[in-house]
Parts: sequence; structure tokens; C-alpha cells
Amino acid sequence: MAMTMQTSDLRIALFSGNYNYVRDGANQALNRLVEYLLRQGAQVRVYAPTVDEPAFEPQGDLVGVPSVAIPGRAEYRIPLGLSKENRADLEAFKPNIVHTSSPDPTGHAALKWARKRNIPVLASVHTRFETYPRYYGLGFTEPWIEGILRRFYNRCDGLVAPSQSQIDTLREQGMHDDISIWSRGVDRTIFSSDKRDLEWRRSLGIADDDIAIVFLGRLVMEKGLDIFSETIVQLRKKQLPHKVLVIGDGPARGWFEKALPGGIFAGFQTGADLGRALASGDIFFNPSVTETFGNVTLEAMACGLPVVASAATGSKSLVIDGKSGGLVENGTANCFADAIAPYLSDTSLCKEHGAAGEKRSLEYSWDAINQAVADTYIRLIEARAS
Repeated sequence: MAMTMQTSDLRIALFSGNYNYVRDGANQALNRLVEYLLRQGAQVRVYAPTVDEPAFEPQGDLVGVPSVAIPGRAEYRIPLGLSKENRADLEAFKPNIVHTSSPDPTGHAALKWARKRNIPVLASVHTRFETYPRYYGLGFTEPWIEGILRRFYNRCDGLVAPSQSQIDTLREQGMHDDISIWSRGVDRTIFSSDKRDLEWRRSLGIADDDIAIVFLGRLVMEKGLDIFSETIVQLRKKQLPHKVLVIGDGPARGWFEKALPGGIFAGFQTGADLGRALASGDIFFNPSVTETFGNVTLEAMACGLPVVASAATGSKSLVIDGKSGGLVENGTANCFADAIAPYLSDTSLCKEHGAAGEKRSLEYSWDAINQAVADTYIRLIEARAS
């Protein structure tokens, strides 16, 4: 009888459009996965664009691929495929699985390379790429982009996505029929309700009895900054007192500051400072529709905050409507304001729903979650071998 493959038998070639040069939820999840796989004795080689001063040190061996800066968003780079040196490196490494995390030209080249050699390919879906154009007045291109994604994903052996709601969306779009879950964990040492710091709040001008609505994320339009600020306008019209606490920075900060007069901008925070800032808020409001999971939603729950979010994203798999927050079906500012309003007039509801969210967040442990990806690799390798 054939021996079952072990995690330590894996040789993974991982392709990423942004592995460590700008910090975001997706690349932190990939780095955490690689750290776990290396700990289990697997071999991993990562192919991604590199820069002189990346946001953080990469996990595993990182091989640079050809890339160019994105016009108008120079901090991001588009990978341009695989160089002759990249191909030689791949041949020498001899992966038994290819993992691609972005449907960019390098992801396409990696897929073609693996297909030629009968090596299985797993694609992880981290963002809803087809929704991005609507933030730049290009919504009409969505069906076209969806078609390109469908062709790419259906040539892979399987997909992993971070939430059940995202898997349902991908199935509806015809992206693949083999899609399993690669959820996200939360770092308890950083995110927890006991990190709340009243002194820190006071230093920003937030009184102990103020209710602070939190925005957390990179300040770019596709995070739903327009809907967030319109919602705050609606709450002010309803004369519901509150404060707005913005954690994060980015190219749209100037726009956001103008749109949120009186908003408190705490800037970019990381590690323990981020945990403290998040736990020091009272309600987490995440209007974005581009997220497949919403790491920030899980982190806010772990900090004991009720979450109001769009039902069109991965938050839907995390937040229980009416128990740990509010999910809004059609993401208009009025609907979001209606969902936030009860928390502004009832602090006990805030605490009750925040505690329920924190309890639910305990289900997400990183090692178990990352082993599920390793198990998917093994299943795809064995399926192709047979």
C-alpha cells in the first residue's frame, strides 16, 4: 500500500504579486503560511517582485521576478512574468506543487510552466479584483475582468478562498468547482479586549464616555472611504453623538480628512500599538466590498468591538447579524447609519455584541488553518498522480 504523503514531503513554489514590499492582510497571511510550512519541514520557494526597502522581512527564500511600478500607485508593482533565471531556478527547485496568489502575468506564466510539467496548481483568492474598477469609474469593465479571472482559475487544479461567503460567490461566478476554505487566524497576543487603553484615548481627545466609531485600513478609495464618510454625515444628521477614530494611512488621507471634519487620525499603527488602538475604539465600521475575508473584521472582533459591515464580503462569514454586529445588504450610507445608530444610543448593546464577537473570534487558530492549506496541496498532488 502506498504511503500517504506528509507535509514534510511538500516542495512548494509560491507566486505572489506582493509578498512583503507593502504590508497588507493577504501577504501577511502568505508569510504566516510559509512560516508554518517551514516549521513542518516542507520546502518553500517564493517568487515575487522585490524592492530595496520592503515593509517587512520575508519568510522563506524570496526570488525576485521582473516587475514595474503601477502608474499612479507607484508603491505597488505589476509582476511581468518569469525571467530565464526564474525558470532555471524553478527547474532546479523541482516543486511538486505550484501555489499562485495573484492572477497577474507572473501567475499566468507559473500556471503555464506547471501545466507543461504536469505539476498541480493551487490558486488562493485574496481580493475581489473584479470590483476594483468601480472605484475608478470603470465599472463597465467588471464582466470582462470576470471572464479573464474565470479562464485563469479554471485552468488551476483547485482554489482556496478565505470565507464560505467568498466560496459561494466564486462558485456563482463559475470560477471553479473545487474550492476549499483557507480561513484567517488572529494573533491573540496583539488583538484582545484587554488591550483597551483609556489613557491613550484621552490623549487623542476621546473622553471615557465617548463612543468612537473606528475605521482601520489603508486609506485608498477601494476600501469604501466615500461610503464611510457619507454614513458619518447621516449619523450627524440624526444628531447621534460619536467620535470617529481612523487608524491607517495612504494616498487618500487628505481626501478622507476633508470628508471627515473632526475625525481623529491616529496614523499607521502596527503590532501592539495597532492592538491598543483598535481595542480603544467602541464600534468597528467596515464598509469595504473588496475583501474576501476581512482580517480587520476578525481583529476588531478579537478586540471586543461590535462590527457593522457589508454583507457582500467575507465579513458575512464572521459577523452574526444582530448578535455580534450588523450586516448591511445594500451598502448605502443610510442603511449603514441605521445599523450603527442602535450602538450609539445603547452602550450595553455595544458591550454585549462586542463580547459575543470576541468569543467567536477564538475559533480561529493559525496553525490549524494553515494545515488545511497543506492538506489541500497533498490532496491535489495525490489526485494528479492517480
